[in-house]
Amino acid sequence: MNSKPLNLGILGTGWIADKMAVTLLEMTCAKAYAVASRSKEKAENFAKKYSFSKAYGSYEELADDPEVDLIYIATPHSHHFENSKMCLLKGKPVLCEKAFTVNAEEAEELIKISQEKHVFLAEAIWTRYQPMRKMISDAVESGVIGTPKMLSANLCYPNIAMQRMYDPKLAGGALLDLGVYVLNFAAMFFGSDIKSVSSHCIKYPTGIDAQESITLEYNDGKIAVLSSSLIVKSDRQGIISGDKGFLIVENVNNPQSFSVYDEDYKLVEKVNCPPQITGYEYQVECCKRAIEEGRTEPVEMPHAETLRIMRQMDSLRKEWGVKLCNEK
Repeated sequence: MNSKPLNLGILGTGWIADKMAVTLLEMTCAKAYAVASRSKEKAENFAKKYSFSKAYGSYEELADDPEVDLIYIATPHSHHFENSKMCLLKGKPVLCEKAFTVNAEEAEELIKISQEKHVFLAEAIWTRYQPMRKMISDAVESGVIGTPKMLSANLCYPNIAMQRMYDPKLAGGALLDLGVYVLNFAAMFFGSDIKSVSSHCIKYPTGIDAQESITLEYNDGKIAVLSSSLIVKSDRQGIISGDKGFLIVENVNNPQSFSVYDEDYKLVEKVNCPPQITGYEYQVECCKRAIEEGRTEPVEMPHAETLRIMRQMDSLRKEWGVKLCNEK
């Protein structure tokens, strides 16, 4: 990669923006350049806390700064579309937090703008960019557990009390916040050749999905059982099972290790995650590389895959009768 650090701008000052800022403090290929909030005071406090060079009291000012190389969208799901669209139309590369948008229609429009204007756009689903993704894939493909045929993954946190989680106007619900991770986990290791989908959802009084179970049947006979919830805490494990053993991934949200067991349930090997700052650094590095190569999307999470999973989530919400952000 080019030795010149990437000037990263953060749009929004919530907790996820804090995590990216902490990451940037220890990165060498990218630096904390600018931050924007609807409140100039919030932006200035954030900039001071994390040593950003610039602080803006509007998102438009950030996108207009010619020194900004990439804008990280750190606002709630409900605002991803409008924020990303504004940046793309101003010619600014975008790394947008997951869930990418509220629905596939919004995702399609952003991708169309990106491709027509040849401006980089990526979904910040961090597990797609981390080295553990390839390490797990290599282990599965090595044949150590035999032929993989079943996968399970769960991600659950009791955080329903947060407004952005329970409010349909803020695109709340377990699926867009947590289910997107287990769907991506299945996609990374079992692919996208899905024959059928069945699911069940428990709704919260506000109408959002509080917890769900999703089963994917693949055309080659594989099966994936996925669950997410905003009202309980789970072990966050991902398990890939073959006819000669199984592999357990600790924390599908940010894999810290995976353990391989043989057909006698004996531990064969445990592989730990390589040292990391927060795990967010990999997506920034991948974006920098793609931008320098003149690409409009990252190899690790191409637009087609972002769109496929958005459509998958649209279909699930339609089945459950969950509508967000004034959807018809």
